[in-house]
Amino acid sequence: MSTTIAPAQASHQERRPWPALWALVVGFFMILVDSTIVSVATPTIAEKLHADINAVIWVTSAYLLSYAVPLLITGRLGDRFGPKVLYQIGLVVFTLSSLWCGLSTSISMLIVARVVQGLGAALMTPQTMSVITRMFPPHQRGSAMGLWGATAGVASLVGPIAGGLLVDGLGWQWIFFVNVPVGVVGFVLAQRLVPRFETHPHRFDVLGILLSSVGMFLLVFGIQEGETYSWGTIAGPITVWSLIVTGLVVLAAFVVWQGVQKRGEPLLPLGLFRDRNFTLANLAITAVGVAIASFALPLMLWAQDVKAFSPTQAALLLIPMAVLSAGLAPVVGRNMHRINPRWIAAFGLACFSAGLFWFGKLVAGNSDWQLILLPSAMLGLANACMWGPLSVSATRNLPPRMAGAGSGVYNTTRQIGAVLGSAGIAALIEARITANFPSHAGSAGGATGASAQSGILPEFLKLPFSAAMGQSLVLPAAVVVIAVVAALFLAKPNQTVAWTQTSSTPTQEGKQPSAPQDPNGVRTTHGRHAAPVAIDRPLADEGAPGEQSRDHRHLEQSDPVPTPTAVD
Repeated sequence: MSTTIAPAQASHQERRPWPALWALVVGFFMILVDSTIVSVATPTIAEKLHADINAVIWVTSAYLLSYAVPLLITGRLGDRFGPKVLYQIGLVVFTLSSLWCGLSTSISMLIVARVVQGLGAALMTPQTMSVITRMFPPHQRGSAMGLWGATAGVASLVGPIAGGLLVDGLGWQWIFFVNVPVGVVGFVLAQRLVPRFETHPHRFDVLGILLSSVGMFLLVFGIQEGETYSWGTIAGPITVWSLIVTGLVVLAAFVVWQGVQKRGEPLLPLGLFRDRNFTLANLAITAVGVAIASFALPLMLWAQDVKAFSPTQAALLLIPMAVLSAGLAPVVGRNMHRINPRWIAAFGLACFSAGLFWFGKLVAGNSDWQLILLPSAMLGLANACMWGPLSVSATRNLPPRMAGAGSGVYNTTRQIGAVLGSAGIAALIEARITANFPSHAGSAGGATGASAQSGILPEFLKLPFSAAMGQSLVLPAAVVVIAVVAALFLAKPNQTVAWTQTSSTPTQEGKQPSAPQDPNGVRTTHGRHAAPVAIDRPLADEGAPGEQSRDHRHLEQSDPVPTPTAVD
């Protein structure tokens, strides 16, 4: 006799994933806002804490670095102890460290507090994508990832706007204090709405953690501090380039170690990259991370130091971007099952690159501020079209047992891009200021080349400073071109993994489902008591035939798939 579900119960189960996702989105939104919120407050923090611009940029870079490095391990911790537990622990760490940030009285204290805040964010982030992958069957993931993508896109844009309002209204400390009540609300929502999930035992790669951490720190420190040391000697035999090269070598050793180790589990499961879409989506999201972390700073510095805008006025230049992104992202999410995500992502990324080049041209020529609203609107369209399709392409073929690892890798590559973008834009801004400022600038207005401080510039420095900021925007614009190319090579999604009810729904208070697993970890109950199975069909696509996601055939089940009796 087949298993059935009463209509009321089925309706409840269908509704249950969305409240859980919304609860997690609160915290996810908060941590992404903090990735960009400091950009508009940079001049104010520099003035109040008596620091130079490069030191203040470390406030963001330290956060992004401590956020990015642990993501590989925190994704596995979510698999081991459950995404709900890890999310709540991370939220507590993030909220308390936000309070510490606001109470900081020196730039050094603020940087240390931001490091701890980044660790809390690293515990939280992979759990959001993991919950989507576990709770939503593939044919429903488009809408869920649309919400996730809209959150990521809007948060990255809201950061500068919220920062401007808070800095002008309450003081720079409140860009951190505001996280405290939001964190409390997020914790309560997660406790009430997010269920417990089946856990999987994992071993942890200690050497991999050390290699990835050391490699990333050396690389980022070398890039960001290069201009400070004139790309030469730091101390004794240590040079900027030796740090950069050593960082790259250590990161290469990390990748090799992930491939050759025989015992334990690698932090970076290289097998994930056999899937073409997962590889290309990770390449694209890395480039997006570079651009998102780097484009706002030159724009905000130009608006405040050249146009004499307040932090709020400067941030309002991004209003068209935030409004269009928030309004269009849900529409894109609802239609991702109709159109190949490749075309949506490629279009959005092309608009993103074009908008950044447009920003650079207008800023370099010190154009009227009203013209800045046009590329701002273009970036809003871009954000609506790129986040969701990329995340769907990356995770659509992941089996449940790899949900934590896959989301950890995807979020790690995005944050590595953000770290490199923050470091790269700091180095490029300093270099372009040095190149564009006249040699006698140090005697006028107190501004000296790369060490220029915050504050409204004298008239004769406004055009050189504008040129420097506009030229700096070429970096994120050019990097996004790589993402456009990667998106164009995405294959048509074709889900081949049978998602059963037991593998895509939460357990009751940690009870383990009893259904057996096949060798790939996919639960396969057959016969008259078979669990419900959600089968996803390939998307219609006008592209070349036979271009489905061929790289995931090793996950296909050889046995016939039972007819579903109920679908969660």
